[in-house]
Amino acid sequence: MKLVKFTKKGIYCIPGKFYLDPWLPVDYAIISHGHADHARSGMTYYLCQTDSKAILKHRLGADIHIESLNYDEPKMVNGVQVSFHPAGHVIGSAQIRLEYKGFVVVFSGDYKVKNDYLTIPFEPIKCHEFITESTFGLPIYNWLPEEQLQQQMHDWVLKNQSHHRTSVFLGYSLGKAQRIMKLMEGVDKIYVHSAIHNLNKAIENSGIALPQTELLQYDFKKEDLQNKIIIMPPGLLGSKLLKKIPNAATAICSGWMQIRGNRRWQAVDAGFAVSDHADWNGLLSAVKATEAEKVYVTHGSQATFSKYLNEIGIPSEEVKTEYGSEEDDKEIVTEKKDVL
Repeated sequence: MKLVKFTKKGIYCIPGKFYLDPWLPVDYAIISHGHADHARSGMTYYLCQTDSKAILKHRLGADIHIESLNYDEPKMVNGVQVSFHPAGHVIGSAQIRLEYKGFVVVFSGDYKVKNDYLTIPFEPIKCHEFITESTFGLPIYNWLPEEQLQQQMHDWVLKNQSHHRTSVFLGYSLGKAQRIMKLMEGVDKIYVHSAIHNLNKAIENSGIALPQTELLQYDFKKEDLQNKIIIMPPGLLGSKLLKKIPNAATAICSGWMQIRGNRRWQAVDAGFAVSDHADWNGLLSAVKATEAEKVYVTHGSQATFSKYLNEIGIPSEEVKTEYGSEEDDKEIVTEKKDVL
């Protein structure tokens, strides 16, 4: 049975007459999560998981026509049963399950299988066909346990404080920033850039509790920030705002930081492999748990990952999409008004 097809506008459900995370304007878009490569403007109608609704309205506009469902809450759309299931990627992220006449397809969106104690953990869903990402689909990528990663980051902050330095973590506004907040909770006062602060407010308005932070004011007093923790979007690396921070020590937080060369390339003081995507073993475990008869591999290292799946007896095929990695997102800020 052919339930979905890959088109120039995105992943299309044939009987349902809707798209999954389309990259061009369509009438009906079902959205896996709020990152810009998966949730784009211009759709007539949006359907998302409940915790993503405020995020999408914040990013795409308060006047968008949007409906939301809780996890595991089914909805019939033109005879296709649609439901959302935890993806563990960022707050509100979901796998999208489609069932039609007993045939099940699951679109993973972006996901990670390790528990970050902030997002609802990934839930494997059995299906006939599984559409998976492969952002870190290479054997070199294997994440540390959350407790070990947290200890590394805590030790770095304490070392900075012993040298009277302010610890600045650079991570994108949705997902990574909240993850860093959770990892740093209780160490010291945390200041966040306005882009993160405003998104935090949208998330909290949905009833989700986040670690306590304070807004980083543009006219801050340097003595207030000494030895504290600051979280900023990566596009502010080298900015005037960053240069104003007293004796700043900078750290990029991204899965790419597992490769030492990337830390040197970013010209920062440290790099921590904090990723909201599954690593190699996570991808393999997720795919196997679905027991899918066919796997479609999208963005990332799809050639390598798809080839390996075929080698171990899981029929797989590469699919070209316009999804990217928000871990490459520089969130470039060029005007003072944008950093207030």
